[in-house]
Amino acid sequence: MSENTIFLGGGGPENKLSQELILSRANRHGLVAGATGTGKTVTLQIMAEGFSAAGVPVFCADVKGDLSGLSQAGDPAHKLHDKLVARSAKIGFDDFGYGVTPSIFWDLYGKKGHPIRTTVTEMGPELLARLMDLNETQEGVLIIAFEYADDNDLLILDLKDLRKLLIHVTEVRDEIQKEYGNVSPSSVGAIQRRLLVLERDGAEEFFGEPALELEDFMRTTRDGRGYVSILDATTLINSPKLYSTFLLWLLSALFEELPEVGDPDKPKMVFFFDEAHLLFDDAPKALIDKIEQVVRLIRSKGVGVYFVTQNPRDLPDSVLAQLGARVQHALRAYTPSERKAIKAAAQSFRENPDIDTETAITELGVGEALVSTLDLKAAPSIVQRTLIRPPSSRMGPVTDAERKIVIENSPVFGKYDDAVDRESAYELLSEREAKAAKEEAELLEAEAKAKEQAAKAKKRKPTSRRQTATEAATKSMMRTAARELTKYVLRGVFGGRSR
Repeated sequence: MSENTIFLGGGGPENKLSQELILSRANRHGLVAGATGTGKTVTLQIMAEGFSAAGVPVFCADVKGDLSGLSQAGDPAHKLHDKLVARSAKIGFDDFGYGVTPSIFWDLYGKKGHPIRTTVTEMGPELLARLMDLNETQEGVLIIAFEYADDNDLLILDLKDLRKLLIHVTEVRDEIQKEYGNVSPSSVGAIQRRLLVLERDGAEEFFGEPALELEDFMRTTRDGRGYVSILDATTLINSPKLYSTFLLWLLSALFEELPEVGDPDKPKMVFFFDEAHLLFDDAPKALIDKIEQVVRLIRSKGVGVYFVTQNPRDLPDSVLAQLGARVQHALRAYTPSERKAIKAAAQSFRENPDIDTETAITELGVGEALVSTLDLKAAPSIVQRTLIRPPSSRMGPVTDAERKIVIENSPVFGKYDDAVDRESAYELLSEREAKAAKEEAELLEAEAKAKEQAAKAKKRKPTSRRQTATEAATKSMMRTAARELTKYVLRGVFGGRSR
């Protein structure tokens, strides 16, 4: 065993032939496969321990809760202690002992670890469309909404920002269509319905700020060991789309942010993708091509990706072809399809003349695997039947009290615990709407005042001088009577009246 390798296990002739993962080749990715209960979790655990001891930060998803045991030392009083010691001696693992692996607990829901958040903008329309299972037309509308937001300085941080943005683009769609393309109200409505489903699955807690800083996944301790970031996925796995999309986003973010380093002496980080089949289930070809591209290119950033799944056939051939290290636990052959899968798995190894690989896959015991890694020339080694070494940390989950202690002593404690809601699209668009509503109210009020003043002015205007026929006849009669009265008076005054 060397300081430049990770000891995986032993076996072969006289049980002395060790299997080791060379650190300088560990960024060439890998596969851990096998049926349920055959030892995949322990293999992932001892690999995480090995990378951590070598100063390599690790990220892994804890689907069953067992990986949380990495944060606690194994117990000599455990019922399996004697067997673990015996296996260590049998495979020549002289350095076996119990110890703690530095760990940080994370949880998208913030219940069993530090919250993980990202902004809607950072997730991007393509991954968000996959998360919401949108069709091509709906994805196109979402892309238009993102472009409009970028051009108008509208930050889309959380889901309420996105909801408000979708309402806005519907209201101004006539203007938007001239520059960006058609925005169908029915497509917007479909996206809004998908958002409701997303919120019901708990995704609302994932989007927001403070957003995760990837440097916190790449921490080392003062004594040079790599932290193992353990994502609690015991609840998250019930939302497989959110689980797989989050991990794909994380992988893509690492690819975008990290600089090129070529083939370093050891990886800058190792990423374990448990239940890997969820990444590819019902994925369109364009997305699979994107995953293949990221996996192929991210090794030059010093990141190793290890897929953990029940059957190698869960992964596309284009991805399998890029996986250098392989640890194959037992598979069962009860159906023709399963026998075909076993044959395919056997053919993926470099043949060992001393082993019938296809038969061995069905005969492997718990904690035993067929192992092939890359040599210094990056060529796959001959497959060997191997007893996987026992872990130094606890096999099994932590208690709630133990988890709380680890969280409170974490280097990121308090950094992500409280959500922050700063000014973004929701606030800006709401402010614009309020301003527009106020201006409209002021305009209506001004129009009402103008009408009122016009009505008052109309009442004060003099009446018409034109007379009706009745008024004219009355006035004529009154004038005649006045003349007769005047004559009568004048006759009396001048003596003209009869006595």
